[in-house]
Amino acid sequence: MASPSVEVVEKSDERVVVRFNNIPRQYVNSLRRLAISEVPSLAIDDVVILENSSVMHDEAVAHRLGLIPLRTDPGRFVMPHECDCKSTLGCSKCRVLLVLDAEANEKSLVVTSGELVSEDEMVKPVSKDIPIIVLAPNQKLKFEAYARLGTGKDHAKWQPTAAAVVKDGKDEDEIILVIESNGALTAEGILTVAAERLASKVKNFKQAVSSLKVPKNA
Repeated sequence: MASPSVEVVEKSDERVVVRFNNIPRQYVNSLRRLAISEVPSLAIDDVVILENSSVMHDEAVAHRLGLIPLRTDPGRFVMPHECDCKSTLGCSKCRVLLVLDAEANEKSLVVTSGELVSEDEMVKPVSKDIPIIVLAPNQKLKFEAYARLGTGKDHAKWQPTAAAVVKDGKDEDEIILVIESNGALTAEGILTVAAERLASKVKNFKQAVSSLKVPKNA
């Protein structure tokens, strides 16, 4: 049997394609699943509405904000439950404040993600053109939004992937993994963290197995 091999055949910030040869499909699929569910990214999950005279309910505004991908540097933040601040409000280590204050005057106004003002220069929406709401004349929307790290297994808004696919290659023992990013992280970054998570799980499983004791009456 030929030796296992891994080859990156395409790479950009938005997309990475990796060819696996002579590696069991379940291991490649594990990387795909971890990329979707266990790679942390930032998303808005707490919104304080200060003023909303639009036709959209506060809850609907908050839901839309949560689905806006935010650029994430995972090394700069920690998961809320791991932060030593132990505060429900969070601190600069585990949350980022974004604010918006928009008002339509004589004409209707389309409020987009580009109008969100972040306290952290690095944490911004991946696009300035994502629509949040349309304000009619004299309507206003003002809020404070808090972004925190989370994972896709808790909510889809924390999924950093736009697509993650495993498919057969040209040869019998060839498998292709395609990961596309929504912009929060680079595709390579997503794959790297997913591989680290897989290695950690395998290590923990080995330790758990080695600690098992055979019952005396077996």
